[in-house]
Amino acid sequence: MIRRKTEVFAVKLIGRVSLAALVLSPSRSQACACGCGVFDVGTSSMFPKGPGGMFMLEEDYQHQDQNWSGTSKAPAANNDDKGIRTHFVTAGFQYMFNYKWGFQAEVPYVNRSFRTTGGATGNEIVSFNWGDLGDIRLRGIYTGLSEDLSAGLTFGVKLPSGNYTHNNEFGDIDRDTEIGSGSTDLLLGGFYRHGFMGLRHWTWFGQTELDVPLFIRDDYRPGTELDAVLGLYFGGWSIGPVGITPIGQVKGSFRTSDGGANSAHPVASGYERVLISPGIEVDWHPFSLYGDVEFPVYQRMTGNQLVAPALFKIVLSYHF
Repeated sequence: MIRRKTEVFAVKLIGRVSLAALVLSPSRSQACACGCGVFDVGTSSMFPKGPGGMFMLEEDYQHQDQNWSGTSKAPAANNDDKGIRTHFVTAGFQYMFNYKWGFQAEVPYVNRSFRTTGGATGNEIVSFNWGDLGDIRLRGIYTGLSEDLSAGLTFGVKLPSGNYTHNNEFGDIDRDTEIGSGSTDLLLGGFYRHGFMGLRHWTWFGQTELDVPLFIRDDYRPGTELDAVLGLYFGGWSIGPVGITPIGQVKGSFRTSDGGANSAHPVASGYERVLISPGIEVDWHPFSLYGDVEFPVYQRMTGNQLVAPALFKIVLSYHF
């Protein structure tokens, strides 16, 4: 829910909707369930416009089935992990107490399917399917930088609420593939929006969030991640009372490699990537519906990692 990430609305929307609405063993090359953080950043709809609140229900999906090393595809045989499907369903709440201060909470539930090499012999293809609560994110919002609330800062924590111990008797699920990271993270971000070149109905916006793990568990430190978004939207279309807003975004992510004794060895985590994301938002007050698809146009992966050819997002919001 910025959002992502994370981490979501638009039109008068963008005027009113998203700051954020989000996980990637030792002796082998591992896939990482990477890229969740970018879900938390980049939807245009959570930018506050004044006092009031929003409930949100978001679904994200990615299917990581391509092995990638460096800036290109790599043979599947180079990676013991063969596929990761992940559905994220996130319940979110945002409330602005006044024209300067607000609060946001995101509670995800994650369902994951995972195929890897392991089992009793260490050479079998084994499959897992499990679901659990993910890591909860809590943020404060400050919009006192400008009278029109066009600029703001976010600050908060990611809690270690997600399960990071799900496994079989052979330990085939590694820490970077668990639903929870086990870490408590500091979240720092900001956003800005402004009219585009003086053109009527056109607005550009930027958004960023830094995720820094502070406290870790069981000798596993997730990488530090920086997500950023630059977007443009047109708010001049409507059909009766329904506003229609096309949105284009460029999203960038940078994540350092994981650390600790329980991270992947050889190193198979950390990445840089750029995605383009066409989207649309439909606003029929007090409801809004937002959707986009995110396509990687540049990826640089450390080691061998599974990547997805596209990431999908849909968000239903209620404003009050």
